[in-house]
Amino acid sequence: MVPKIRRGSRTHGLLVYLYGPGKRDEHTDPHLVGSWDGFAPDPGRDTSADPDPKVTLARLTAALDLRVKQAGTAAPAQHVWHCSVRTEPGARILTDAEWDAVARRLVHAVNLAPEGDPDGCRWVAVRHADDHIHILATMVRGDLRRPRMNYDFKKAQAECRRIEKELGLRQLRPGDGTGAKTPTSAERFKAERTGRPEASRETLREAVRQAIAGAADEHEFFSRLREAGLRVQTVALPSGDLRGYKVALPGDRNRLGEPVWFSGSTLAPDLSLPKIRRRLADGSSDEDAPAAVGGSRTDWSPPARARRTATEAAERAATVLDRGDDEAAGQLPAVGEILDAVAQTSPASIRAELRAAARAFERATRSHVRAERADTRAVRAAARGIVQAGTALGRGEDGGTTAMVVATLVLVVVAAARWHSARGHAQQAEAARRTAEHLRAAYRQAATGPMQALREQGSTLSGAERHRHESTIRTVLADSSLPPSTGSRSDALLATLAQAEAAGYNPESLLEKATDLRELDTADNVDDVLVWRLRRLAQLPAHPGAARRPEASTRRVTALEPARPLRNPAPVTPNTNPVRRPPRR
Repeated sequence: MVPKIRRGSRTHGLLVYLYGPGKRDEHTDPHLVGSWDGFAPDPGRDTSADPDPKVTLARLTAALDLRVKQAGTAAPAQHVWHCSVRTEPGARILTDAEWDAVARRLVHAVNLAPEGDPDGCRWVAVRHADDHIHILATMVRGDLRRPRMNYDFKKAQAECRRIEKELGLRQLRPGDGTGAKTPTSAERFKAERTGRPEASRETLREAVRQAIAGAADEHEFFSRLREAGLRVQTVALPSGDLRGYKVALPGDRNRLGEPVWFSGSTLAPDLSLPKIRRRLADGSSDEDAPAAVGGSRTDWSPPARARRTATEAAERAATVLDRGDDEAAGQLPAVGEILDAVAQTSPASIRAELRAAARAFERATRSHVRAERADTRAVRAAARGIVQAGTALGRGEDGGTTAMVVATLVLVVVAAARWHSARGHAQQAEAARRTAEHLRAAYRQAATGPMQALREQGSTLSGAERHRHESTIRTVLADSSLPPSTGSRSDALLATLAQAEAAGYNPESLLEKATDLRELDTADNVDDVLVWRLRRLAQLPAHPGAARRPEASTRRVTALEPARPLRNPAPVTPNTNPVRRPPRR
């Protein structure tokens, strides 16, 4: 149940809208379900006194505004309190009597009309659809004083959570005031009218987030915004220093023909220029940022190397989240940058799921917890490397390393969900869980090719070699209190251990190192996680059947471009010959 509160000064104008046909003739059977005394005239159904609904509406307006007129100049300029209350899609349809009870509880909760107070404010509840009502109240009491209504939105939210529980409705997650503003009805209607898939606010929010991902400084950030096709306007102080910025979509204009601008802070609380500057300063993605060993081979393409580096950086971020202290709050926006970077540059076949994951995780990056000494250089440098490396192919080493980094990101966002849950951040924890679902869907598609190739290689191992590596797996996983691998799913792990041994590594020591990196209890498939860790630690190809590919295009996909499927992807032929490397020193 979602309350939305506004204030205004035109009682009659709001009533005309509530009892009218709506902006798109969506209002059906407008009528009162409740009022301050239960006897207010109803322009929708009350025809006994006068058959003309306009006359009845004028009477209702006069009754609601009576105390406002009596108070004169002491009345507030914006004396109309308007609260729409909507049930979730798919929820059962409430009766008029239930909506009346909801309205009475809300005006009591926000101190407009406390139960049993004869001087409470006058109010009505109008229903013109199955799933919501509108509460209109005039904010002058019977004793001509103003009601004390501090924190009315928070109180309405809390009361809605109690009502949901009592009526058996799905309980929404309570917020903490750090969520991004949702599009208004006017913005949604405009998007539908102009043929856009979503409101301009949402498209711009994603584009600004993508521009921040790994940006080195303000100049690069603003350059990326313009490259993405946005209109950008900076706001300067008298000294010439920048105070803020505004963005607009090309062709998005108001009725006066002017661009519809959105400042960063109106898109999301963390997209204001001061907060972007703080993020750039805390995690400056410079040349001194720690480099990951996984990206050191030069025979892999830039996207593949960048994804290996990001995998190691994400593992470190997950370790910080597992500690559970406040410093983890600083890692969340940086992890969000990796998600944005991967979504921009991944194959078209999984881009939609990755974009959905990045959008969902955006809510999980913000809370009131502040990290004092967060070092996000490695994570932001990894995001920068992904963006600069360009778009990855959906096959070969690029496809394999995409599966590798996505598998790791699943564990990171699960750790983020646990971190938020421990602090009571219900909305952020739910957002992280939704992110994990999108990432799992993307992973299943990205990992199909490389995992199938590894299983085929594992199935061709000799009996003695297979037995030796199975014994290693049983020993290490038993020591780690993890369930042993069984069936064909372990073939990929067996093939990886065999290839690591051929490259000069001790399989048991390498597997122990992989299991010790961090916990595996939250992994959906322990085998897959271990395969990717082992292949990164031993610098084995992520796709064993992949040939070396040419340099990738540095072009990245922006939020303004739709995801397109790959055309005739080349088939991948597994190579059963392991890659041999000199022993590790």
